[in-house]
Amino acid sequence: MTYFPEEVVEHMFDFLSSHRDRNALSLVCKSWYRLERWSRQRVFVGNCYAISPERLIARFPRVKALTLKGKPHFADFNLVPHDWGGFVHPWIEALAKSCPELQELRLKRMVVSDESLELLSRSFPNFKSLVLVSCEGFTTDGLAAIAANCRVLRELDLQEIDVEDRGGKWLSCFPDSCTTLVSLNFSCLKGEVNLGALERLVARSPNLKDLRLNRTVPLETLSKILSRAPQLVDLGTGSYVNEPNSEHYMKLTNAVLNCKSVRSLSGFLDVAPCCLPAIYPICMNLTSLNLSYSSGIQDSELIKLILHCRKLQRLWILDCIGDKGLRVVASTCKELQELRVFPSDPFGGGSAAVTEVGLVAISMGCPKLHSLLYFCHQMTNAALITVAKNCPNFIRFRLCILEPTKPDHVTQQPLDEGFGAVVQSCKSLRRLSLSGLLTDQVFLYIGMYAERLEMLSIAFAGDSDKGMLYVLNGCKNLKKLEIRDSPFGDVALLTDVGKYETMRSLWMSSCNVTFGGCKALAEKMPRLNVEIINENDSMEENPCGRKKAEKIYVYRTLSGPRKDAPDFVWTL
Repeated sequence: MTYFPEEVVEHMFDFLSSHRDRNALSLVCKSWYRLERWSRQRVFVGNCYAISPERLIARFPRVKALTLKGKPHFADFNLVPHDWGGFVHPWIEALAKSCPELQELRLKRMVVSDESLELLSRSFPNFKSLVLVSCEGFTTDGLAAIAANCRVLRELDLQEIDVEDRGGKWLSCFPDSCTTLVSLNFSCLKGEVNLGALERLVARSPNLKDLRLNRTVPLETLSKILSRAPQLVDLGTGSYVNEPNSEHYMKLTNAVLNCKSVRSLSGFLDVAPCCLPAIYPICMNLTSLNLSYSSGIQDSELIKLILHCRKLQRLWILDCIGDKGLRVVASTCKELQELRVFPSDPFGGGSAAVTEVGLVAISMGCPKLHSLLYFCHQMTNAALITVAKNCPNFIRFRLCILEPTKPDHVTQQPLDEGFGAVVQSCKSLRRLSLSGLLTDQVFLYIGMYAERLEMLSIAFAGDSDKGMLYVLNGCKNLKKLEIRDSPFGDVALLTDVGKYETMRSLWMSSCNVTFGGCKALAEKMPRLNVEIINENDSMEENPCGRKKAEKIYVYRTLSGPRKDAPDFVWTL
């Protein structure tokens, strides 16, 4: 195919959305490399330190949409120091100089300052989309700059962020000429917003499809918004508290009847359960329901709500629904593809928490399930084997037992056989997180059967170095390996060092890896960054007298050691 005219090949590239496919085609010949270079407009960087901004821009000079990830995934569990790094400002500076046509920026676990948002808002005249997930460092002043200066903004999406409020006036900074918004999500913000400005913004945004509000937006404002934006597809309520006989509640009921396009519902951050019947009319068409922050809804109200949601494909919910509620989900939501059950009280061990009984019920009633995140207090091998048999299409399987080393609560045996059944039956499994009492045997199963696995998270598991070696030797497509509180040491780290160049990253904390082992890895593999995170400025002595590295982060890079590492990060 290399003899095809470049115009034809370039047109072929336009139909390829997968980064992996485009990367593969760019290796065919120099001509295709050049074509792919100039035609690539969307770029994904899974580690902001794997490449410099300048090198990426030189490789893809016409980039219009960039996705960047910063801190390691375990930052979500407070295992990465607050000031570790992940700064976006150098990226925005480089893009502002060389890529003025940038239109979309998606950031995850990065440090974003108000200065960065100000520069972003003034550097790209056609900027349309900003998505920030688990980011930090900015205030509502930065949001005000985005609102005021990005004149064709279509999407502003803030998720899992604690933003410092500087007065709650940032929504007022959208100019009256701003009519382009399609998606606005500020559900994670804690500060009050200008309700009048919000209503006016919604009223002049005829293409607004996704709107998720924070808890300071009252029910009466929600009813006004719904009456002005019946075209909404994704709705996140704010404060859902009022009297069922009140005038505002009646107005909400009438407004909901006109919202026939809503397919995704979330919010209920503050909720009066007696007001839930008002939204029943839109539940019949819902495909997504997120109640993971709705701690005010008890199990009986949850069950009543679920009974109206027969078309659900995605459900995020708290474990207060109980096994009884999950049975209702299984019998009602036959199209369910993704389920996430979060702990309402991860330290309380309440009686309403779900168990293996609920999970088995879900697997029997929802055969299309392919993505699971399940927090529970107990599990059995028999249940996991049944789940694997009933739902062989899992792509993501994440199970967290709140007592992390708890065995099969019936037989008191390790959960090796149950998770072994999951990896053996689910041939398309890409992401796996496991917990409970686990030995090296489970890692043997993973290495043997999880041929497509790309991400593995391990905690409090394994007996010896063999467990980690089974995974590294067997999982040919592994990209990210995250390990904490496990007995793996230098032998596991150094036996197959070439594997790390095919992976994106390796994280190990509270294991048996030593400073000497990390140094040996860095010497053997100069194209890897081997970072030791040493918050206490000392290293614990292990029984052999060698100093243990409490946290290590290993990742491939084209840019060498990073220049912004704090003093407690040692790059070897």
